[in-house]
Parts: sequence; structure tokens; C-alpha cells
Amino acid sequence: MAEQSRMARELESREKRPARMVYTPPSTLPDPTPEPGYGFRWVATHILGQADPSNVSRKMRDGWVPVKAVDHPELMLFGNSASGNVEIGGLMLCKAPTEVIESRNEYYAAQAQGQMDSVDNHFMRNNDPRMPLFSDRKTSTSRGTGFGNGT
Repeated sequence: MAEQSRMARELESREKRPARMVYTPPSTLPDPTPEPGYGFRWVATHILGQADPSNVSRKMRDGWVPVKAVDHPELMLFGNSASGNVEIGGLMLCKAPTEVIESRNEYYAAQAQGQMDSVDNHFMRNNDPRMPLFSDRKTSTSRGTGFGNGT
């Protein structure tokens, strides 16, 4: 058997080796470079290959403005030069001021709360003192001391 020259294990060190790369799959929709005071959203321009101009116009009326590809060169892709906007697979990147986004979120939160109040009022209308209904909306999680808690 031929002898091989080997380095002693204690002379090898992991610090000298290059760091191991961890693979992460690329995202389908890239994130734009953040702009202070603006929020971003992808708006559908085509659904199942058919143009959807009513969705785009509704978003424009909501305050969303198309992002130009020249403003975000990191998102410049083939095919964006025709319209000048950032578009990927039937979706167009739009931006709006954060004040508009927060105002819209508050409006829809108030709408949802009004609907929940209406449901609660309708539910509690059927309340009977002999068998009271409870409308507690608390949720909690806890871990027991039995099977499955890791002890």
C-alpha cells in the first residue's frame, strides 16, 4: 500500500475554509428600493392573459401611481421599455404616500369594526336571561403539562 502524506487534524481549521453558501430561491416579485414616505404594491394589469383596465383604474383612483423603470433601475427587465413602468407577469409596481395608505387602512378597519358590531348586536338580540349568551372575543394559547409539550 502506498503511503499518503496527510496533514495532522489539529493543523486543519475551519476558519481557513470559505464560508458555506446557503441557497435561497429568488422571489418572483422583487422588492423595490424603499423610498421614505411611500409604500409599494403590485397591481394586476392582466388576469389569465386578459387585460384588466378596470382594476388598474380603480387603484389609480385610490391614489396608487405606477413606478417608472428609470426610477428603479434594479427592477429594469426586458419588456418594461414599452410602457416605461415596472411590470412583471401581468403585475405593475405602484406607489402611494404612506399617509394615503394609513388613511385607507383606517377606513377599512372602521368598516370591519362596524360589521363586527352589527353581527354582535344581532347575536345578542337573541339573549335570554335563562340561558345567557357570551360574546367574549378573547383568544389565548397556552401549553399544558401533559403529552406533547416537550418535557
